[in-house]
Amino acid sequence: MQSGGISANLGAEAANTFLNDQHKDLKADFSLENPPFNQKDWREANQLNDDPRWNGYPTPPTSNANYGWLLNTLSKLRQNGVGVVLLANGALSSSGDEHEIRKRLIENDVVEAIIVLPNRMFYTTYISVTVWILNKNKKARNEKRPGGDVTFRDRSDEILFMDLRQMGHPYEKKYIEFTEEDRAIIVDRFKSWRFENYKTPYENIPEFCHVAKKSDVIEKEYSLVPSQYIEFLYNKNNRRDIDAELVALRSELIELLEKEGKSKDVMLALLEDYTNVND
Repeated sequence: MQSGGISANLGAEAANTFLNDQHKDLKADFSLENPPFNQKDWREANQLNDDPRWNGYPTPPTSNANYGWLLNTLSKLRQNGVGVVLLANGALSSSGDEHEIRKRLIENDVVEAIIVLPNRMFYTTYISVTVWILNKNKKARNEKRPGGDVTFRDRSDEILFMDLRQMGHPYEKKYIEFTEEDRAIIVDRFKSWRFENYKTPYENIPEFCHVAKKSDVIEKEYSLVPSQYIEFLYNKNNRRDIDAELVALRSELIELLEKEGKSKDVMLALLEDYTNVND
């Protein structure tokens, strides 16, 4: 960062600030985190159990750091702060202590939006991942900005779900990226839900976006999987395509199992011959 001319407070010492918080008093307007996905054994069993970053929530389990990153982000936000965390999709419906943390995040009304990205957007993984947007103040308010004041509408007890897996265009043959047009559509939809009197009125769009009430999420046992809220349209042609794919997959599976059975028989015969030779 220094070589790029960016001033920053990297902490009092060279340390893993996730395990040894170097910014205990930091309160930010915006926070962006792209942590390792599903990080296992990230802390010792007796480590960080009383860390103030988890105040009001269960301690994130040692088996997975996903919710530790979410709570770390949330703890660093000002009253009107917004945090963005990129996580594996499994965090949307995980169980155990993670379910309890997710439940409290929803009950505390700090989850603003859940956005699922397409496959193959990143060099390091081909899987689809999720953008979590956390907001400590979803009430109606005015905010002064250099480009002009904005008025936030009251989004209390609402969560915006967006599924972007059908968007994007090929990039470097095997990857997907959003074009300027794609980004404009996504930002326009988000702003239309977020701001009062926005130029484009918000509406739920099948297979793209849906605003769910907290009561809807509670009914779904605090799952944040977008497909449980966004309407998906299946016509007869789609059904036939799916059926054809299932038939093809079934045939391939049967063929593989038959080949595996033949290989197993050959291996057993060889072993028997080897045993007989050495008797």
